[in-house]
Amino acid sequence: MKRREFIRLTGLGTLGLLFSGCGNFGDQAVSSAVAAETAGAAAEGAKEKKILVAFFSRKGDNYEVGYIEKGNTHILADMIAEEIPGADVFEIKTVKEYAADYRACTEEAKAEKAQDARPQLATKITNFQDYDIVFLGYPIWWSDLPMPVYTFMESYDWQGKKVIPFCTSAGDVMTGLEDRVIPRYAKGAQVKLPGLGLSGKRVQQDTESIRPQVKKWLNELGMAGSK
Repeated sequence: MKRREFIRLTGLGTLGLLFSGCGNFGDQAVSSAVAAETAGAAAEGAKEKKILVAFFSRKGDNYEVGYIEKGNTHILADMIAEEIPGADVFEIKTVKEYAADYRACTEEAKAEKAQDARPQLATKITNFQDYDIVFLGYPIWWSDLPMPVYTFMESYDWQGKKVIPFCTSAGDVMTGLEDRVIPRYAKGAQVKLPGLGLSGKRVQQDTESIRPQVKKWLNELGMAGSK
């Protein structure tokens, strides 16, 4: 039976654009076999690692999807964890909640970005040192990671850990800052790319359509389990 622990910490989703990778037949067969063996070995290695899917997401009124009870990034985080046997899930949550109204929240986020704020988080992971791999998820706010994610990154010792980013936004994109920002604030971490960026609207309204893309991404990373 799949082991899965939920550590409840947060609640924020996508706020949209405003928050807004020939041989002959015989050679080919050998190459395919080698590739399959390599992917299998990588997946086996991943199973031996302790994996955390940490995410920041938002409920309430969201860009293009209206009022939602479960944030876009939250949905994507759960799906990623479902595909990795034994992965734990951690929801980053701020002490002060953001406005439920979309426009009001965009203004709060804009002000925090301008101030380079570090919103206080509600709780903390006590056994963070146990994790080897951390999938880090967030919505794109003003072409950047939300400020609570910076608080999260600065709250732990990331030495020796691998970070794999994923996000939701108005399109199937990432911020483009991941390879610079994450190592700077999650000190000691190694960032593994490519990350995964998906449209929050598609994640929210056509959830199962993204599962093949999530599986393909995880397979490319050598992280998918046997399902």
